[in-house]
Amino acid sequence: MALVGIFVALPVALYFQFESADRQTRELVTRAIQDRSNLIADALRSVLKESGTASPLALNNALAKYSSDGTVLKLMFQPTAEREAGRFFLVASAPQLRRDDVMAELEELGHRGILQRLSQACMWDATDEIRYRQRDGTVELLTSIIPIRTSSGCWVMTSTHVTSEFLNTSIGRPYWETREIRVAAIIYFVVAVLAFLVAFSIRLSLRRFRSVANEISQGRIGDDAFVRRNVVPELSTVAADFDKLVHDLRRVSRQIRQSAEDNAHSFKTPLAAIRSALEPVRRAMPESDARARRAIEIVDSSLARLLGLVNAAQSYDISTAEMLEAPRVPTDVAQTIGDAARHFREILANRDVRLIRRIGEGAVVRAGRGMLELVVQNVVENAISFSPSGSTIVITLTANEKTVELEIDDEGPGIDPVMIDHVFDRYFSLRSGRAEGHGEPAGHSGLGLWLVRRNVETLGGQVSATNRIGGGLSVVIVLPRSGHR
Repeated sequence: MALVGIFVALPVALYFQFESADRQTRELVTRAIQDRSNLIADALRSVLKESGTASPLALNNALAKYSSDGTVLKLMFQPTAEREAGRFFLVASAPQLRRDDVMAELEELGHRGILQRLSQACMWDATDEIRYRQRDGTVELLTSIIPIRTSSGCWVMTSTHVTSEFLNTSIGRPYWETREIRVAAIIYFVVAVLAFLVAFSIRLSLRRFRSVANEISQGRIGDDAFVRRNVVPELSTVAADFDKLVHDLRRVSRQIRQSAEDNAHSFKTPLAAIRSALEPVRRAMPESDARARRAIEIVDSSLARLLGLVNAAQSYDISTAEMLEAPRVPTDVAQTIGDAARHFREILANRDVRLIRRIGEGAVVRAGRGMLELVVQNVVENAISFSPSGSTIVITLTANEKTVELEIDDEGPGIDPVMIDHVFDRYFSLRSGRAEGHGEPAGHSGLGLWLVRRNVETLGGQVSATNRIGGGLSVVIVLPRSGHR
C-alpha cells in the first residue's frame, strides 16, 4: 500500500510543479512575442507613412527580413474611404503569397474572425491577439494584430506563430498534451510496472520461504530446502543463509540433547552410589541415636532434591532440543489427555482425587514430539499436588473452527492474587502454602509451569491461570487447531 501511495502521489505532485513552471514560461514567451511584434511594427512604421512611394514588392522584402525564424507576417491596408465598409486589402506577406492564393487567404482570415478584429484594432488603435486552430485541428496558431495609422488609411500588421514552437512550452494546449509529459508518463508507467513486478516477485518468494519453513518444522522436507525452492537470484544468498541457520539449529539441538544425557548420567551415577552407600549406614545406625538418624534423613532429602533437579534439567534440555528440531505433526489432544490420566492413575487413587474428562471431538493441533505431553502432564501434576483428598479435577477440551481450548480446574487452595501473575515464571513454586524461589522442597524445581508456557507459546498458543469462584485454580490453554496459523 505504501508503494502504491508513492507511485500515485509522486507524479501528481511533480506534474503540478512542472505545470506551474511551464505556465510562467508561457507568460514570458507570450510577452516576448508581443514585444517582438511591436518592434517589427515600429520598424515598418516609417516605411508605411511613405506608402505613396513604397511598392508591394518593397513591402514584401521588408517583411521578409523579420520572418526568417518561421514567423508568418501579413500587412493589411484599409483606405480612409473604405473605413465605413470595413474592407481591407492584403498588400504584402512573408512568406510571400502567390496571386492565386490571396483570395483564399482573405477568406480564411474572415472565417477565423481576424478581419473583424482588424476593424476594431483600427477603430480603437489598440493591439489585439487571437488564438485558433487550423482546420484539421492539429496545430494552434497565435496571431498578434498591431494597427499602424497613417494619413492615407490604417495599416494592420498580423504576426502569426505556431504555438508548439514556443520553446517547447504548452502554449495553446493542456500541459499533459506536451510530448515531454507523454514520454515521461510512458517511462514512469514502465518503471511502475517493473517495480510492482519486482515487489510481487519478492512477495511470492517470501511466501514460498514461509511455506518451506512450515514444511521444515513439520519434518516434510530435506536439507537445503530454501536454496532448492528459491527462484529469485537476488534472494539466493538469503536462501543460503536460511539453510545454514536450519543446519546450525539442528546441530545445536543434537548437541543440547547429547549434553543433557551426558550430564544426567554423570550426576545420577554418583547420586545412586551415595544412596546405595547410605543403606548399610542406616541399617547399622542404632534406633536410639536420633541425631544420627536425622542426619541420614537430611542426606536422603538432599539426594532426592538433587535427583529432582537433575531430572528437571534433563527434561528442560531435551524439551529445548525437541523444540528446535522436532517436526510439528498432527497430535490428538484427547489421546494425550488419556495418556496423562493413565500415567497419574495410581497417584490419583492414593490421594483419593477424582479426575473427570469432558472431551470434545476434532481437537487436533500440530506439535513436536513430546511437547504437548509435557504441557498436559505438568499442568495435571500441578493440579494433583494441590488438590485435597476427596476433591475433583475436571479437564475440559473443546475445539472450534480455528483453536483448541484445554481447561484444567482443581479444588485446591488457589493462588494469592498478588502472586498469580508469576505462576508461569521460571523457578517460581508454591508448596505448603508458601512461595519459594530457588529453595523449593525436594522434587520441585519451579520449572514445570514455566515449561508449560514456553511450549504453548512455541506452538503459537496462550496459557493463563485464574482463581475459581469458590476455591481452586483454573488453567486455560488455547492452541491453534491443525491447519490454522
